[in-house]
Amino acid sequence: MISGFENITTATIILILVAGFAAGWIDAVVGGGGLLQLPVLLMIPGITPIQALATNKMGSIFGTATSSVTYYKRVKPDMRTALPMAGVALLGSVGGAVVAASLPGSVFKPIIVAALVAVLLFTAFKPNIGELTALRHTGRKHYAVACIIGLLIGFYDGLIGPGTGSFLVIALVGLMGYAFLEASAKAKIVNLATNAGALMFFLPHGSLLWGVGLAVGGANMAGGYLGARTAVKQGSKFIRVVFLLVVGALIIKLGVDVWNENLAHATLSWFNG
Repeated sequence: MISGFENITTATIILILVAGFAAGWIDAVVGGGGLLQLPVLLMIPGITPIQALATNKMGSIFGTATSSVTYYKRVKPDMRTALPMAGVALLGSVGGAVVAASLPGSVFKPIIVAALVAVLLFTAFKPNIGELTALRHTGRKHYAVACIIGLLIGFYDGLIGPGTGSFLVIALVGLMGYAFLEASAKAKIVNLATNAGALMFFLPHGSLLWGVGLAVGGANMAGGYLGARTAVKQGSKFIRVVFLLVVGALIIKLGVDVWNENLAHATLSWFNG
């Protein structure tokens, strides 16, 4: 049995591994694999939301590490931009996790949905965006913009999480001028740092389910390796299509969350009033 859950079924274990593999593949291409992986982890009998979040981060870090190495070998992203961006993203992720402990992510979800809709429309109506790298900034401004993006999206990852990789990709494409392929390569390195930052917060709290995390991590590694190779082979146009699909799924998922939370709040107010 996995991490003390004696009543977990073989079917659930298989589902966890399949979800971990698929999430690793999606994460490697455009990010957003947590949309698939986290709900499946929440199906484990007796698991708490904080355990699911922590275990999801642990599994994801294996996949992002694998896809980062694969991208590095095949795309050769500019580490002079990626590493400082990853460093401030790690700090932002820790800060976001600290705030999340006292401020519910539901406060920000309507804003995130609106931002995702804008991202989807921007990408859909600009079919040539991200085909080729044409940097918008040079010198210190280039690195300053990269670090600001890393800090803000790192904070978001620690605070809420879903779609971090997708936000990184579109920021690198739309604000910095990278092609989708190189943006995905850099996003994985930064996403690896944000996962590490969140884990730094979760580890002292004893929230990790190590057995589940290692199992999901192994599946994530396999999916991440295959996803990165697929993205490199198919190129920026393929990544753009997957990006639009994942962002669309994110909008639906977070939109449903906002609707359900508002409905629950309205129902409670009606009964109390």
